[in-house]
Order: sequence, then C-alpha cells, then structure tokens
Amino acid sequence: MKMQWALIAGLVFALLTGIFAVINVDSVQVNLLFNTVQIPLILLILGCTLIGGIIVGSYGIYRQYRLQRENKQLKLRVSELESSATSNSSLDSFKTMDSLDSNESNSLLEKDSIQSQRKGNPTGTL
Repeated sequence: MKMQWALIAGLVFALLTGIFAVINVDSVQVNLLFNTVQIPLILLILGCTLIGGIIVGSYGIYRQYRLQRENKQLKLRVSELESSATSNSSLDSFKTMDSLDSNESNSLLEKDSIQSQRKGNPTGTL
C-alpha cells in the first residue's frame, strides 16, 4: 500500500513539474562557472528534475544494497549461533549422562561406607 502511495505522489509531482516547465518557455542565461549559455527554461527545469531523480534513485539503490548485505550477514550469524546452540545442547546431554553416572557411583560409595561402618571399620574405607 505504501508503494502505491509513493507511485501516485511521484506521478503527481512529475505532472506538476511538466506543467510548470511548459509554462516557462523563455530563454534564460545560465552561468556554468567557465561559460554562460542561453537555454530555454523548460530544458533547465526538466534537466534539474532529471538530475535530482538520478541522485535520489542512486542513493536508494545504494541503501537497498547495503541493507541486503547486512541482512545476509545477519542470516549467517543466526545460522552460526543456531549451530553452536545445537552443539552445546548435545554437549549438555553428554554432561547430564556423566553426572548421572557419577551420582550412581557416589550412591554406591555411600552404601559401601555404611556397610563397612557396620562391620566395625570406623574410617569407612574398604
């Protein structure tokens, strides 16, 4: 919807510029720093409008290129973070397995120490 309004506004601006240029057909003197020339005002108005459009269009193209490049870099960064997150989750699952194994061995050691204390071994070693 926003693009449609921008297109309509551009067409209205072009129409008003064209009407303004057609009304002003007298010749004017233009100083080009190194020379002065007589040209019709209609050509001057249309030429300046064209140069302004080229400048604005080139800036828009540059900005769009920069945003696309930034978007590509951010997508690569997201994929790197996702891959590191999946590798970290697999490492966490291994750590969980190791902690379960160590908890089982700790409980076995406690049972052994309790049994050794019952047999009269005060230090709890086997």
